[in-house]
Amino acid sequence: MESYSFDPISSPNASVLILGTMPGIKSLELGQYYGHKQNNFWKILFTVFNEDFTDVYEAKKEILIKNNIALWDVLKYCDRVGSLDSAIKNEITNDFDTFLKQHPDIKTILFNGQKAAAFFKKYIKVSNDYKLITLPSTSPANAGKSFDSKLNEWKIILELQQKI
Repeated sequence: MESYSFDPISSPNASVLILGTMPGIKSLELGQYYGHKQNNFWKILFTVFNEDFTDVYEAKKEILIKNNIALWDVLKYCDRVGSLDSAIKNEITNDFDTFLKQHPDIKTILFNGQKAAAFFKKYIKVSNDYKLITLPSTSPANAGKSFDSKLNEWKIILELQQKI
């Protein structure tokens, strides 16, 4: 099945970029990043920023903008049956040269899982000016880590915000 990622969520002031691999089937159906109810991405972000959780997608996007975080996927296109990153084939990346030039304040790139980091490092070359950090996947497929364990690692976002 051919899959295409979404446009990024970002503002010109973004200082942190979070990258997933490619939206899963449920996210693609809903037209929303991390749309699967069992994916902990949004719950983690709302918890990290001490905000009341909501399912309203506009509010989810706003928490990113408000905290100078951009969200995108490494891949622009791939062939994949199902939602697992391990099933991705014929991948094409997004245009990071242009995106990073348009967002000069971004100095840290966080990867939502090992596969996002692997695809990025395989295809994209960035200068040493960028700090690359791989965090545990928020996907329900990453059942080996508890919510609290994932949350503790994702709290690095707060440290990054304090350095700005």
